[in-house]
Amino acid sequence: MRKKIVAIDMDDTICHLVPRAIHYHNLLYPDLPLTMEQMISFDMTGIWHPQCTEDIFFGRPGLYEELEIFDEHTVEEVRKIASDHEVIIVTAARPSSVAEKWNWLQRWMPFIPFENFFVAKRKYLLNFDLLIDDGPHNLLPAKAAGKQTIGIPRPWNKHIQEQFIMKDAWQGMSDLVNRLLTGQTSQG
Repeated sequence: MRKKIVAIDMDDTICHLVPRAIHYHNLLYPDLPLTMEQMISFDMTGIWHPQCTEDIFFGRPGLYEELEIFDEHTVEEVRKIASDHEVIIVTAARPSSVAEKWNWLQRWMPFIPFENFFVAKRKYLLNFDLLIDDGPHNLLPAKAAGKQTIGIPRPWNKHIQEQFIMKDAWQGMSDLVNRLLTGQTSQG
């Protein structure tokens, strides 16, 4: 029997991208500071400084290599999931950040092989059994395709959280994944 495939997002799922990007935005534009609570959409153009662009916000060289791990349980929980299932890391990335993301992943999770590292914005095109992600644009199509999902609660997915099993910390994530993949827990 084949192992189940668990697709795990990177940014704001296993590491903290938006808080770090906000930090640099606020250093550049102290007259219009941002907070996480303001990030209620993936379209941030209406709230960041008028001189800010997506390249400035997400394109700072070295940004992705300095991101903090989600929490103290993330690495061990991903390792546990990988011992029972095929784990693929699936991340949207601008071409200039791909190497940084791979370097970050190897620093924190060297047990994830290169062939299990996918760069894709439209994650629903990939074959997986369960997706762990924070993006509504990934969670909704995965659920519509009949895939199991676990959402990471963030301000930008608040409007869909009641439709998904949400987990705000990594402790116990491997147990939840196993329950979902064996049918012991139903989706909301």
